[in-house]
Amino acid sequence: MTESTGLGTVRIVPEIFERYAKAHSAPPSPLLREIEAHTIAHCAEPEMMTGSVVGAFLAMLVRLTGARRVLEIGLFTGYSALSMAEALPADGEIVSCEIDPEAAAAAQAFLDRSNHGGKVAVKRGPALETLGALPPGSRFDLAFLDADKESYVTYYEKIVPLLRPGGLLVADDVLWKGSVIFPRSAKARALARFNRVVHDDPRVECVMLTLRDGITLARKRT
Repeated sequence: MTESTGLGTVRIVPEIFERYAKAHSAPPSPLLREIEAHTIAHCAEPEMMTGSVVGAFLAMLVRLTGARRVLEIGLFTGYSALSMAEALPADGEIVSCEIDPEAAAAAQAFLDRSNHGGKVAVKRGPALETLGALPPGSRFDLAFLDADKESYVTYYEKIVPLLRPGGLLVADDVLWKGSVIFPRSAKARALARFNRVVHDDPRVECVMLTLRDGITLARKRT
């Protein structure tokens, strides 16, 4: 995720603080550790994985909101989905979208080994097609967006109507190594536009956090 930002080399949070935060957050389950090791060893872009601090953060949000139905755009190798599934009640459900068949297969293999894996319905193919095929009246308590950055605004406009009043959208990578401040690449420009759209949307109230590479929380107004 390294880009020219106009600010030199930017790391949102210094590595020493990231390590400290990881050491003082709820530890991941053994299977989550396996997912992390597999992703680092076998994936070309392991930095796409959520990681333990954000995974613990997502699990906390699931518990705090009392979420039962979760929508995920961007499953990758399954770290974020399993983090949330472990926090969901027994009757909870995650609809998780992934376009990369190899990543989806790896995630499904890990989910199949988990007592919580049955809570995750892996939907392979373009996420917009999956969203368009949802039953009428579908509602979600929480949505996690971590997919192709150029489509963030499009995903956002599809997600907000699917959230229940008071539902929460969690969007990852909204700072993109600081490149959104002086956006030069297509991804940085898309994320900068997404950040403006969310901030200006009267349907939600939002806060941007400097966690990992930037996370926005947007709560749908009641």
